[in-house]
Amino acid sequence: MKRFLALGLAAPLLLAQTGSISASRIRAHVRFLADDLLEGRGVGSRGGDLATAYIATQFELAGLQPAGDDHTFFQKVPLLGATTDPTSTLSASREGLETSFQWLDDFVGVSQRQQAENIVDGEALFVGHGISAPEFRWDDYKNVDVKGKVLVMFTNEPPSEDPKFFGGRALTYYGRWTYKYEEATRRGALAVLILHTTPTAGYGWDVVRSSWGKEDPQLKLAPGAHALAFAGWLSQGASEKVAVMAGTTLDTLLRAADSPEFRPMPLGVRIHGNFLTKVRPIESRNVAALAPGSDPKLKDQAVVFSAHWDHLGVGSPVNGDTIYNGAVDNATGCGVVMEIARAWAALPNKPRRSALFLSVTAEEAGLRGSEYFGGHPLIPASRLALDLNYDALYPFGRTADVAVSGAERTTVWPTVEAVARRMNLRISTDAHPEQGHYYRSDHFSFARFGVPAFSLSMGSMFLDKPKDFAEKVFASYVARNYHQPSDEYREDWDFSGIEEMARFGMEIGLQVANQDAMPTWRKGDEFRRARETSGVK
Repeated sequence: MKRFLALGLAAPLLLAQTGSISASRIRAHVRFLADDLLEGRGVGSRGGDLATAYIATQFELAGLQPAGDDHTFFQKVPLLGATTDPTSTLSASREGLETSFQWLDDFVGVSQRQQAENIVDGEALFVGHGISAPEFRWDDYKNVDVKGKVLVMFTNEPPSEDPKFFGGRALTYYGRWTYKYEEATRRGALAVLILHTTPTAGYGWDVVRSSWGKEDPQLKLAPGAHALAFAGWLSQGASEKVAVMAGTTLDTLLRAADSPEFRPMPLGVRIHGNFLTKVRPIESRNVAALAPGSDPKLKDQAVVFSAHWDHLGVGSPVNGDTIYNGAVDNATGCGVVMEIARAWAALPNKPRRSALFLSVTAEEAGLRGSEYFGGHPLIPASRLALDLNYDALYPFGRTADVAVSGAERTTVWPTVEAVARRMNLRISTDAHPEQGHYYRSDHFSFARFGVPAFSLSMGSMFLDKPKDFAEKVFASYVARNYHQPSDEYREDWDFSGIEEMARFGMEIGLQVANQDAMPTWRKGDEFRRARETSGVK
């Protein structure tokens, strides 16, 4: 009881200790990380090395301890970069008729076999959304053997308003392209082609093209492991051509995919491809720093603050610009983590648990850096209390609300609610649950290993702005700037809202770092078993 009262009285003091966080310092970090000199912070590039050196330097200047390999600030992440040669070919044929597709305009993707030449010649099998989810009584495969087949599918998942069925409007991991490729690989498929439409993907073809028309950093395959000869996407126009060749339409295929009675459909089309792939070893790195805790019994446990440092590097020109700067995505998140690290290290009264500050590589390639950290943790998952992740914050001022999708699934939820009340912030629902943001950022890698984790960002009620401001900003960013060279730093940006999110996250982290109980997932959550397996009940 005495400890409870002490923590309760300390809450306003802890909140006051976040006051040294500065919007101007976050702005300075973003300005540098998004500069053309860093060439889009591509993984395995000079710009990426500059970014990680800068972040490590900031951690060291703050007085943090190195938490990486061999007493450094770096955790080496061995990757292989796979780049599809533009001369690679893809075509579809049926009964003597053949249609060829053009790289970037009609198709993009990469081989996952990590070899120079990858031949695809197989029957096209339409598998709906490519989902096998027994808990929802949904199986698009229906025990059909897909070995050696080219699987054709939509991304996303069956539509529903029922929150107990695939999360209702909220996209689950089953809807993500990463799951589609993983499940097809588990079943021994030869290749996968995702049929792109903007409604099913949640973004336009320009985003797919810029994301997949470049080098793909991959974790090294285990010896003898099966991999897809090609993991790719077809543009809507190319998808419609395949549908017509199969004697149907794209809309008809989508309607069929949305039915629980769906069964895999041979399209009567054969897919041919020769994917020439340049493969090179990449030694990338996560940046890790530690602020030790003060409690002899709890300091070997840690609260994690994470953000990914990478973006798309140099790519296909758009309006003459080839540098994909990634100012919002994710120089903003890195700026926040560096500023929280500085403020945390300067606290006169050190929290009981330690804090791990982590900036990870290859998020844009499918959370590769955080996935590697999960499999090679610098601190075991059983000793990680919580991961608070920052990814792509809008620099357009303060909001009256905050978005913490996934926090409600953890036992940290009452703390999140209490901190929000003290900061006069409303907790908003996810404005775009259909985008599946929870499964698209690095906190998801922590969750898969059982660590309670979620991202923090502003909500949608911008102060002194029209009611529809957030919706317009979101739509404009996705349409014009997301994964485009135009995601550049601007001097007229307002970082006050980002500063507030840094304070919000730091306060949650301080509260958790000083609590007796080790956080976990709420009963029945999909990640609860992983937490218990790690040793936390």
